[in-house]
Amino acid sequence: MDALLDLLNSRPLVNGEEQDALGDPAGGARWAREHGGLGSRAELELLREARDALRDVVRGESPPAVLRPLLDGVHQIPEITSDGLRWTLRTPPHARLAVEMVLAWAGAEQQLPGRLRPCANDECRLFLLDRSRANRARWCSMAVCGNREKARRHYARTR
Repeated sequence: MDALLDLLNSRPLVNGEEQDALGDPAGGARWAREHGGLGSRAELELLREARDALRDVVRGESPPAVLRPLLDGVHQIPEITSDGLRWTLRTPPHARLAVEMVLAWAGAEQQLPGRLRPCANDECRLFLLDRSRANRARWCSMAVCGNREKARRHYARTR
């Protein structure tokens, strides 16, 4: 799920300017390889498509059905090993990483429903996975977005 968060958070705003980790071929290839991918142009194209679709689904702007084209032709094959049951993913090599991200989203929705969400700071584009017991995390970073929001509310109260 960490790779899924890395993908969703790969287009942050820094000083009001978008920084896209998958935007240029060299940086995108590096990002893909760091996350177990090949770094090919076809893979980066699918990763960007998956990121944008997942972002819209997590924000509630699109239904999960928009992810269906990313899973066309994908199969999971069960295998019995000495350690138990293992699922092997069958997909074209350039699509594997994007498919894994969609499957990670599905796993998060199943295991931690409602805990993958956008930061509550309207000026932030990042996402968080709330692992707290109370399920009340609101910001991607308490030190950055949480502090800013609390400072805004304090300023508004004291004006």
